[in-house]
Amino acid sequence: MAVVKELLRAENDGTLSFGDYTLGSKTKLDGFEFQGDIYKVKTFNEITKLEKNGMFVYESVPGTAVENFKASADEVVFNVSADKDIQVTLELEADTEYVIYMDDVNIGTMKTNLSGKISVSAEMDPNRTVEIKVKKK
Repeated sequence: MAVVKELLRAENDGTLSFGDYTLGSKTKLDGFEFQGDIYKVKTFNEITKLEKNGMFVYESVPGTAVENFKASADEVVFNVSADKDIQVTLELEADTEYVIYMDDVNIGTMKTNLSGKISVSAEMDPNRTVEIKVKKK
């Protein structure tokens, strides 16, 4: 999968794509307007972080490229790629159970903490994209 050279872009299907894990130094884009919200992305080889209206949405360590990111009240879905194994943290509804899917395989149920954060790890292959879906139980 190609990295997102624009750092953050709106797709024709109403989703967002962001992140460039090939960058050697931290790069950011702020003030990106999408569907009435303002987004900010920080990305490079060590971390990728997305904020919406100043609030945490997504973070990966190390950095990733994310395509077709879509978040609703009940589910978050996106495709992710990286050149090494990753840990992704999402902010969702606090103290709520979610079912986690990777490439349509149910990998289990997790409960968010009191701040609404949930972390998922994925083994990555540089030539492969993983679809992650986090669905409210």
